[in-house]
This record gives sequence, structure tokens and C-alpha cells, in this order.
Amino acid sequence: MESPSPAGTMADAIPFDAFDATHPAAAPPSAAPLHGKRSLRRWFDTAAPQPFAVDDPAEDRIDWLRAAPFVAMHIACVAVLWVGVSPIALGAAAALYAVRMFAITGFYHRYFAHRTFHAPRLVQFVFAVIGASSVQRGPLWWAAHHRTHHRHTDTALDPHSPQVHGVFWSHAGWFLTPRGFRTDWERIPDLVKYPELRWLDRYDTAIPVLLAAALYAFGTVLQSVAPELGTSGGQMLVWGFFISTVVLFHATVTINSLAHRFGSQRFQTNDDSRNNLWLALITFGEGWHNNHHFFPGTARQGFRWWEIDLTWYGLKLMSLLGLVRDLKPIPAWVAAKARS
Repeated sequence: MESPSPAGTMADAIPFDAFDATHPAAAPPSAAPLHGKRSLRRWFDTAAPQPFAVDDPAEDRIDWLRAAPFVAMHIACVAVLWVGVSPIALGAAAALYAVRMFAITGFYHRYFAHRTFHAPRLVQFVFAVIGASSVQRGPLWWAAHHRTHHRHTDTALDPHSPQVHGVFWSHAGWFLTPRGFRTDWERIPDLVKYPELRWLDRYDTAIPVLLAAALYAFGTVLQSVAPELGTSGGQMLVWGFFISTVVLFHATVTINSLAHRFGSQRFQTNDDSRNNLWLALITFGEGWHNNHHFFPGTARQGFRWWEIDLTWYGLKLMSLLGLVRDLKPIPAWVAAKARS
């Protein structure tokens, strides 16, 4: 398969001004009407007609119909009271948390949003699929919104600034609005040329549904062939999918809501980004957020040896195995400033 080339330079990880919205690749694969009746189709197809025009005030209010599956996913966790728990269910939940967190931090964030290393097209797709299973929407949506965040950090145009919009909104409210559901195609002309990524973005619930079904089937098989494990289809579904996914989501978005409020600021970045060890541990290195905002053009976010960055360690291992290459390092001048 063809290998994509990383965009940007070490000094400019997100070359926004170089993005040409008139380029054919900058256009969405299909232009959806701006008006239309609310439809359950939007649960499954993000190209379905949107309910409001982009300048309608309702664009910035939570669309509870569209958000219903997200709410239901949280409610489904209560089913643990009926399905119980087993070591293998806990293991599945922990493993899926770890694998999917790495896909979000290493690929959705450091690769798709910031292009800080090179990945062959097959590896790019595999980790896009794993990331999509996290129920954090498609890679194009994720990268586009994150690039907007970096361009307008902690201003009124930042979709999830806790200083401007409040902690709840920055944590979970912003992406449940019609505006939050949209993908800003002008932000990602380097990515829309891949039809497989556009498909994942358009049908962003397909992979999560497949994962949930696979976990239920796996638990059902184990219940039949290895009853001594004490699991079942329902138990594996609740722990492996619902609980693991909900915990993964809330851990990920603490970087939006908490890493701009709590922690230390090593660098002057003209925003409220903070370094926070505890957030770094649960998000595999994303908690070194002030480092990241000072210099987003490196694949490493822990700038000192003692700043634990599990995502960086994973990417280094993948590099040694030949799965990725050209990991952009911390420049000497940034490392020196971090030590001072």
C-alpha cells in the first residue's frame, strides 16, 4: 500500500497557514445540506443532513437526540450489578483501555493531528480502526478539532477551553452540539485524501458496534467452553466495552478540562496549559500538556527523563520494529530550556 508522507516541520507541527481550503483534497467527500429534519440516521452516518445552519444559535446547544447513544453508554455501565465481575472480564477491560489509549494518544493525537512521525498506510489504517473503537469519533474529526484547539487555545474560538466555557463544557458538553459534531474539512487537507479514513469518519459507530458484538460473542463462547472462568457474553460486553470505553473517554478528556487548570507551567505559552503527573499516568503521557503546547512538533511529550510518557515508549518500540519511522525528537534548544 502507498505510504503517506508526514506534513509540517519540526518547528511547525501544524502548518495551518499552509492549508489551502481551495485544494480539492480540502473538500469533504460529500457535501451534506446545512438544513434538514432531525434524523436517527445521524447516529450512524455523519454525512446525514445537519439540523441547523452553521450560524444558528442552536449549533452551540447540546443535541440530546444525537447525544442519546453517548448517554446510554454510561447508563449501560450500571448493568454490572447484574452481570457481575470476573478476572478475565477485568483483564479484557484493562487491555482494551491500554490498547485504545495508545491508539488515541499515539495516532489520533501525535500522528493524525500533529504529524510527528511517519507511518505506512497499513499501520495508519490499523491504528485508525483501533482509535475509532474508542467511541471518540473518527480520526479526521479528531484531528480537525484538535488543530482548531491549538490554533485558538483558551480563547473564545477554542471549543473546549475550561477558562472560557467552563469545566463541564470543556470535558463533555462541547462535542455533543451540532457544531461539535461537524468535521472542519479545511483543517485536514493532508488527511482527506485517504478514502479509508473518510469511511471511518463517516460511519464512526461501525467499529464500536463491531467491537461490542465481538466481546459479547467472545464471552458467550467462554461461558460455554470454559465455565470455570466465570464470565458470560453480557459480562464481557459490560466490562470490556461499556466500562472500559467510558473510563477511557473520561481519562482522555481530562486533558481538555483539567490539564488547563491544575498543574505546573514550565513554559510561557500564552495559554493555561499545565504539566500534571497524575494525568500523564492515566493518559500515557498526555498530561505533560504545557510541554506539548510549548512545542507540539515532537512525538515525545515528557521532556525530562523522569517525565513518564508511555506513548513515547510505545512509539519508540514500534520504530525499532520498523512499524513507524522518523519520530521527531525534542530539539536541543527545547531540551535545554526544559532543564533551565
